[in-house]
Amino acid sequence: MPNGYPPPVPLRPSQQHANWQQPSTHRHPSTGPAPLPGHPAAQPYPPVEEPLDSAAAARLRQHLRDKLGTELPQRVDAEQRRAGAALTREGRRELAREILDDAVQVHVEAELEANHHLVGRDVEQHVITEVINELFGMAGLQPLLDDGGVETINANRFDRVFVQYNDGRRAKVAPIAGSNEELTDLIRLLAARASSQERRFDHGSPAVNLQLPGGERLFAVMGLTAGGMTSLSIRRHGYLTVTLPELRKRGTVDPGLEAFLRALVRARKNVLITGGAGAGKTTLLRALASEMDPLERIVTIEDAFELGLEIDPDIHADVTAFQAREANVEGAGAISQAELVRWGLRMSPDRVIVGEIRGPEVIPMCNAMSQGNDGSMATLHASSSRIAFTRLASYAAQGVERLPLDATNLLVASAVHFVVHLARGTDRKARVVSSIREVVGADGPQVVSNEVYRPGADRRARPVAGSMRTDTLDDLVDVGFDPGLLEEPEGWWPL
Repeated sequence: MPNGYPPPVPLRPSQQHANWQQPSTHRHPSTGPAPLPGHPAAQPYPPVEEPLDSAAAARLRQHLRDKLGTELPQRVDAEQRRAGAALTREGRRELAREILDDAVQVHVEAELEANHHLVGRDVEQHVITEVINELFGMAGLQPLLDDGGVETINANRFDRVFVQYNDGRRAKVAPIAGSNEELTDLIRLLAARASSQERRFDHGSPAVNLQLPGGERLFAVMGLTAGGMTSLSIRRHGYLTVTLPELRKRGTVDPGLEAFLRALVRARKNVLITGGAGAGKTTLLRALASEMDPLERIVTIEDAFELGLEIDPDIHADVTAFQAREANVEGAGAISQAELVRWGLRMSPDRVIVGEIRGPEVIPMCNAMSQGNDGSMATLHASSSRIAFTRLASYAAQGVERLPLDATNLLVASAVHFVVHLARGTDRKARVVSSIREVVGADGPQVVSNEVYRPGADRRARPVAGSMRTDTLDDLVDVGFDPGLLEEPEGWWPL
């Protein structure tokens, strides 16, 4: 036999892949050159196409976990003593990768001596990445979060996981954990790493809402679904910084809407952004905020950090970002969004932004909008621009003030200037501005409004000529808006 190497085992076509070489350079997928004759491992290799959930993969996974748990603390400690400084996260990852590379070679030799099946190169690399992610990342969630095309992750349980992609496609994907307990532990770990404060996740507090390190928003529940399983949903905002011109290029607005929305911001009109889940409300809010003066003082209030206006000081230099706080184990210490709005008003803001109105914070938010903080904004879940006023009234009724409907409508009418509604296009893929209403006033049980942009057959907003009040239009013209953009009945959408 040439070079003294053993002959390769003939493979079925389905088993052939690039990791198998000719006899002169024959290598196992992990170990390098094959052993010389006489070595215990010098025998025909076992099959290598073991699946990720096979016993061979499980043995490799456990071996790597054990090695990493034993050796990494010692290696990190030695490296820090040598360097005289704390090791960075990237440095610890590099050390972990070195340990795992060595551990794989030792494990493969042991498996060959025991005549066990080996995993293929792809599975081996997957297991290594999985173990690294368990320690430094988000375990089974990490591959999905690394996929830029994934927009939403919904896990009904650890092994029933569905994703929605940016183009609207949906698919079932691989399990994100090995068991319900493993998924629950992962969420507890993520809650402990939450950006500003640890959040509980146990039977006493069976729901958690938090921001992941990459800006994604996670909501999870335990023990309340069928079978008592832990379930989660993750929403990703692919555009942490976005502008109105970028939204125009993506088809969310046309040139006329871009100019109109820019004028609303510059004329310091109070804007309520509405739409269903995943309609793009937060993205549009970021785009509107990008039109503000970089030195304006902004206070943001959120249930869980998501807006991220403070991340780029070139766009927003002066931002205080508040996040609501849950009660502690004793049931004390909770800070609601409503309370944060009141606190935010004491911090001399030019504009107040509420990430999402969900309850009694609607009253202090309307007070903020009507008491000198013009140009403030908020988002609200609503199926249409008209129904937004009913939603606001129902939330106001939950507040400690217990305002009657007539008083609530007067407050809303004095606070909100425009409602901008987002919807999915008829192809269910594009997110488009569908309707814009100007709030005119209140008439007893209802808020009076003019629909200055209404949806066309494709759900994209078209201007309604002559529908806006003259004094409001004058305000927009004063900041550079061309009123002629409202005279085109089909808007300025590209054909």
